[in-house]
Amino acid sequence: MTKRAVFGKGTVIGLALAAMMTGQMALGGSAGQTGGRHMQDPNVILVQNSLSADAQISRNTTQQRGPVTNLPIPRYVSLKGSEGNARRGPSLSHRIDWVFRHAGMPLRVVAEFGHWRRVEDKDGAGGWVHYALLSGVRTAIVIQDMAELRTRPDAEADIVARAESGAIVRLGECNPGWCKISGGGERGWVPKTSIWGVDPDEIRE
Repeated sequence: MTKRAVFGKGTVIGLALAAMMTGQMALGGSAGQTGGRHMQDPNVILVQNSLSADAQISRNTTQQRGPVTNLPIPRYVSLKGSEGNARRGPSLSHRIDWVFRHAGMPLRVVAEFGHWRRVEDKDGAGGWVHYALLSGVRTAIVIQDMAELRTRPDAEADIVARAESGAIVRLGECNPGWCKISGGGERGWVPKTSIWGVDPDEIRE
């Protein structure tokens, strides 16, 4: 019998899940600017891992390399704690334009300078964040409402769970079209198009 569990907003999922306040909070900026964007309030799997964001990456040989770490640019990381300030420039003297407020939130590193990484979320909002606030643990955010988790990377496979749009999940292995995700004690395969936090051509083993 097919099991049909739902995890997402307002539920307890994964290792330690919290429903946080709305998306991110903009500081200094009006709606329509990067700092004024809002996103849905996701559920967050709080992933306990001491790896730095520079310690764990996936194989992708076509990317450019960062001048500081020599790691691929762009690449995906996640927010280590429950809050991270995104600044206008790569130093504490620059103003805070954005505050990320979701532990485990997937972020995309697009530039490096010293101990700072320029990151953006799925909507392109972000700024410069100190590397200590980032983790190499890979997560993803569900962008398709009631995304179906299947037993195999096959559209005809049994459905084991459904995830609401905005849920943050742990990212597992990925093939060219599918990724394995987990949360709420459930795990299964979803099409890459239903999540954000992995490149279309990225392979994870």
